[in-house]
Parts: sequence; structure tokens; C-alpha cells
Amino acid sequence: MNAKDLRIIFMGTPEFAVPSLRALVAEGYNVVAVVTAPDKPAGRGQKLRESEVKTAARELGLPVMQPEKLKDPQFVAAMEALKPDLGIVIAFRMLPEIIWAMPRFGTFNLHASLLPQYRGAAPINWAVINGETETGVTTFLLNHEIDKGGIIGQIRVPIDSTDNVGSMYEKLMNIGTSLVIDTVERISSGNIHPVEQENIDEATLRPAPKIFKEDCIIDWSRNGKEIIDFIRGLSPYPSAWTQLDGDDLPPLTAKIFSARFIPEVHDADTGSLGTDGRTYIRIACNDGWIDIDELQIAGKKRMKTKELLLGFRNIAAYRCYPTH
Repeated sequence: MNAKDLRIIFMGTPEFAVPSLRALVAEGYNVVAVVTAPDKPAGRGQKLRESEVKTAARELGLPVMQPEKLKDPQFVAAMEALKPDLGIVIAFRMLPEIIWAMPRFGTFNLHASLLPQYRGAAPINWAVINGETETGVTTFLLNHEIDKGGIIGQIRVPIDSTDNVGSMYEKLMNIGTSLVIDTVERISSGNIHPVEQENIDEATLRPAPKIFKEDCIIDWSRNGKEIIDFIRGLSPYPSAWTQLDGDDLPPLTAKIFSARFIPEVHDADTGSLGTDGRTYIRIACNDGWIDIDELQIAGKKRMKTKELLLGFRNIAAYRCYPTH
């Protein structure tokens, strides 16, 4: 069957899914509808904000569906009426079988890791946090288990020492478009041999669970490289943070966006802070110093260390917690 004749349902919500949707339309594939999250209140005014995928779909002139519940009979009937041949899911929510099994060629997902490694909601973050030197994108067929369907294709992508989660997000988001197109072509031609994720020793796999604020606090007692990888894996969002405490000073929190590790044997207390008051802030870790390049004190804007020190003269009186 000609891939351009397939009736495709595209399902996604955030920016990560947008380049693939645009590429499908630009190259003439028949996207008959887009399914995305309902508009949600956001910002100080709590005005309704549409998803990035909805914005792109409207620009492309595509019909949009925004079901609150994916098993809603009206939504299921609307999907059936479209007579889909193929479903594509990128950064959406878990689908019920009645939806993912509906298209005659099934539904595939684009996942931002080299499955079976980093199954879960935050694969890019965890790959960088764990100091990986390589990650990638994978397409796989949906089944009853999360991220465990038969693998169709993969593209491997190096992680440079200067990358953070923001730069890797951009790389994988754009590289993923070619894998999505290739997967559609292979499915239409019958040229797929899904590799089932079976007989895998789960103890060898690294998970990628959703990240919450409490997961982002820096442990200064760890080795310097681990701390730098942790900062990189959370920058720019949701961002690694630390608490600053000082005698007779109000406690503060600071997000740290970039830093470098200076290996050094020292006798400073872990979490203690060193600065010349003008050009640098360094925090003692287990095997050296973390030299802070860019940070944001709560209530202030994000800035370079030199800029912060112009108006923060007593920072030397603080130290960082926690230290385990």
C-alpha cells in the first residue's frame, strides 16, 4: 500500500511532537485528525492555553480532537468514523486498547531513548543524569505494557559533555522526525520485523520515571562529575536546586543551570561555599569544587555568577544543603 494513502491519526501534546507532525504533512502523508490534551489554565491569569500540538495542527488545517477521557464513547465513535489505518503517538498519555488497537496497522510510538533502556516519562533527563554518552530515539508498536512493545526502528545519538537536557531534547526532537517517516514507510510496505522486548534481565535496565521537585535537589556529598551530570540532566527544566542557609540569615533556594567541576583534594566542609565576591562562586563536593556559571536565586531572574555577585555581597556567609 502507498504510505501516502494511509489514514493516519496523530496523537501528541508538547513541542517534542510538533516537528514530526509538520514533517508528515509537508511530505504529503494523510493525517486525518490530531488528538491532543484539552486546553488547560496556565500563568498568573489562569487563561486557557492550548498545547503546542494543537497550535501546529490548527496552522496546518487539521481537525483536532481533545477528549477528557480516552474511553469516552463519543470519542471512540469519532475515531471509528475516521477509519484509521495507522496511529502515531509522540509524548501523549497512555492509550486504552480500544484506541491503540483500532487502526488496521496498529499504533506506534516514538520514544526518546534506546529501548529497552530508559522506559518511562523522562528518558532524556535520566540518560544525561546517569552520565550516558549515547542515547537515541526508538519507534515501537503499542501493546498492553508501557514502553514494552515490539521495536521497529532506532537512531543512535551521542551525548556530548557540553549537552544538557535542553540541547538533547532539541536533537532528539528533530532526529525523531526521520525515524517517524521511515517507520510509516516500512509499515505501509510490510517491511517491519518488530523486535519483541522479551527475556530481558530487568536488573540491567535503567528506568526513567517522572521527575518531581524533590528529586531535583543537589546532594553536595556526591562526586563532582555526578553533580555536574545531575545539573546537566535537569537544565533548563525542571532544574537542579539547592538550599542556602546561613547564621542569622534568611534561608534561600537557588536553581543551578550550568557549572563545571574542578577536581581538588581539600579539607573544606561539604556544601561550604567559596567566593571572591566578584567573579566566582564555588561549592565544595566530595572530590573538589563545583564552580557555578549560571543560577537563579528564588525571587530573582536567572543570571551569570558575576552578575549575581554585583548585588549579593553576603553570599559567602551561606552554605548549601543537603549534604548526606
